[in-house]
Amino acid sequence: MDKRTFLKNAGFLGIGSMMGLTRLNDLVASVSEIPPAILAEDERFWADIRKGYKLKPDYINLENGYYCFLPEQTLERFITHVREVNYQGSYYMRTVQFENKKKMVEKLAEIAGCSADELIITRNATESLDMIIGGLDWNPGDEAVMAEQDYGAMLNMFRQIAERYGMINKIISVPNHPGSDEEIVNLYADAITEKTKLLMVCHMINITGQVLPVRKICDMAHSKGVQVMVDGAHSFAHFKFTIPELHCDYFGTSLHKWLSAPLGAGMLYVKKENIPKVWPLLAEADRKPDDISRLNHTGTHPVHTDLAIADAIDYYNIIGAERKEARLRYLQHYWTDKVRNIPHILLNTPADPERSCAIANVGVSGMTPAELADTFLKKYRIYTVPINGAGVHGCRITPNVYTTTDDLDLLVKALLALK
Repeated sequence: MDKRTFLKNAGFLGIGSMMGLTRLNDLVASVSEIPPAILAEDERFWADIRKGYKLKPDYINLENGYYCFLPEQTLERFITHVREVNYQGSYYMRTVQFENKKKMVEKLAEIAGCSADELIITRNATESLDMIIGGLDWNPGDEAVMAEQDYGAMLNMFRQIAERYGMINKIISVPNHPGSDEEIVNLYADAITEKTKLLMVCHMINITGQVLPVRKICDMAHSKGVQVMVDGAHSFAHFKFTIPELHCDYFGTSLHKWLSAPLGAGMLYVKKENIPKVWPLLAEADRKPDDISRLNHTGTHPVHTDLAIADAIDYYNIIGAERKEARLRYLQHYWTDKVRNIPHILLNTPADPERSCAIANVGVSGMTPAELADTFLKKYRIYTVPINGAGVHGCRITPNVYTTTDDLDLLVKALLALK
């Protein structure tokens, strides 16, 4: 076997990577017969998971929504990739860079439940979704539908496209506590006209953690001839689903969030039939119109980040999607159920377990979100993020698999004391 073949097949595709995960594998195997909902409450098991993370002792981090940082097993593999790419330099970049990126896409496609020829690796959800917003052919008078609770970067892109092409943005507001799926679907349906070209919807609203009935929204929009773009920044690898079951046309996410890949990794799904409709962000050499690689030209970029996606997926698969979802859902309800009916506490996240998972948002009467976040950090050493807008006034609370119930007990104690 020559050197190139060895490096391609061994050095970058995980020989040795599972060695760092052996103990994790054994740990999970020891509880394989326990139902995820029961295991979710086993603090001893999750304390062992916590040991795989290096945690800053200065504060309790309840702001994992921005960046779910890497467990040590994934971090060490990432550092190995950085060293190896640096060691090989241009040799790696000119020989197996693109072959290995395709293999990363194939691994992502497995957990996304779609075809690899409908996925590309991007830098984040913003790049993924802005590529669609900016890459469609817009004409004056065309309309797009979105919500004021959508992520600011995408709303900014829609505003720029409106200024540039004369299209029109129609913005609805999603209630924090909807009475039914139909209430939400009808809000979007009522905003659609014969001029509507694209509807954007969050799978999980980032500021409240509310999970929206995306499939119902997609089916409704398609019945009116409207394409749907889903912001999955907070849903992918957070709770279990496949992209095709959403019935969407486009789906973008950030892999540095719930998959815990390194910063600078995202993903874009484009339904095969829609690929020719999108102009690439950066021009690519000749490709067939339905070749999704035509959307993936970004120039020279940190390829070691791409390689670490496989390691993040290995970690995710060992823990298991069902176990992770059950634990995250349990942690959120562990603290929200204790404070939901307290008069001075306002929860901006639905109580229905099917409408949320790890993320929730809480406010305290008489305190601005900024004041609440400042008090959490300075008095209780709890790090959160304040949200003040789009009908949401409170702090986003985002635990991860390493979070303990003791951490959340302190959060509850703080909330009860802040009258």
